[in-house]
Amino acid sequence: MNELKIRVLLVDDHVLVRQGIKSLLNECSWIEVVGEVSEGNEMFHFLRHHAVDVILMDINLPHVSGIELTKKLGQTAETSNIKVIILSMFTQEEYIIEAAKAGAKGYLPKNASEHELLEAIHSVADGREFFSPQISGVLLKTILKQSSSINDDQQRPQDILSKREIQILTLLAQGLSNPEISEKLFISIRTVESHKTHILQKLKLRNNVDLVKYAIKHHLIEINP
Repeated sequence: MNELKIRVLLVDDHVLVRQGIKSLLNECSWIEVVGEVSEGNEMFHFLRHHAVDVILMDINLPHVSGIELTKKLGQTAETSNIKVIILSMFTQEEYIIEAAKAGAKGYLPKNASEHELLEAIHSVADGREFFSPQISGVLLKTILKQSSSINDDQQRPQDILSKREIQILTLLAQGLSNPEISEKLFISIRTVESHKTHILQKLKLRNNVDLVKYAIKHHLIEINP
């Protein structure tokens, strides 16, 4: 584990929620909760004076939603490197899709487990994405609805990827995390991450959502609508 702690800012208008999350994260040796605010203006004021790596953002905030704030963070040079994880009670597909489009690197329901929350923070701080299994399921169904209108004008996966890469792509599209794939295939997490990077490069894709979309288009997975 890196000696430097991951600096986390909490953005939620409910004091008890912030206190609960802060108490949980303070028990983790590699995380530092550097602040907590209740809305967007406070958040940007805080960011002008403090360094932050990851923001845990609620959607339902006063004045401006967490999704709009996520978009603004990505459009501002000084804050574009900050990773946002949406932590919300809303799990409807429209919120999830809009959050992903706005640039959120993770999305968790507020009933997520402590393990999921810590894994999400570690993943996005390390440059990866994290969507909880519940959220991934919503994304899969949404992409499935859209996939029928997409022309299959790309090469077959087996023409581009190795057998191992296709195997890992399929597991990623099924919603398995890197540690789960590592355990299932008896390879290191670093190897899984390396394969994922190569897959994204070969297919000219950007993120997990694109990988799932590709897997559905090429019938690597089947999802019941």
